[in-house]
Amino acid sequence: MKKLAFFFIAAFLWTGCNDNPVEKPKNLIPEDQMVDIIYDLSLLEAIRLSDPGAIREKKINPSTYVYEKYKVDSLQFAKSDHYYAGDINKYAKLYEKVEKRLEKRKETEDEAAKQFQKAPLIKEELKKESVITKKTKRNKKNASSFNAN
Repeated sequence: MKKLAFFFIAAFLWTGCNDNPVEKPKNLIPEDQMVDIIYDLSLLEAIRLSDPGAIREKKINPSTYVYEKYKVDSLQFAKSDHYYAGDINKYAKLYEKVEKRLEKRKETEDEAAKQFQKAPLIKEELKKESVITKKTKRNKKNASSFNAN
């Protein structure tokens, strides 16, 4: 009986939530722009957590910076975020897009870091090749002058 009562209460709450969706704000931020804003906020938050001095030195408020960049205010962002959160499927897709962009950015940064780490090794290899080339040229020159005599 308790399970049945719980089921009816849960069903009532669930249908109650769906019958009364969040009202669309007048100045709703388009979904693709919301993805951009959340992406930028996520990047700035990651920078703030990994290197707190970087943002502090530049005297940047991440939220203010992003709002100015996209010409939105905090209330417009909050209302738009609340609206998108009202449809859990749409909200999940929105955050999946952000996550994909962050993963792609991480892959790009990881590849750049690998290339940066390889640079000294490549430089060393080029030096070795240069030394070998010089020795080979010297040996050929010595051999040709020896043959000329």
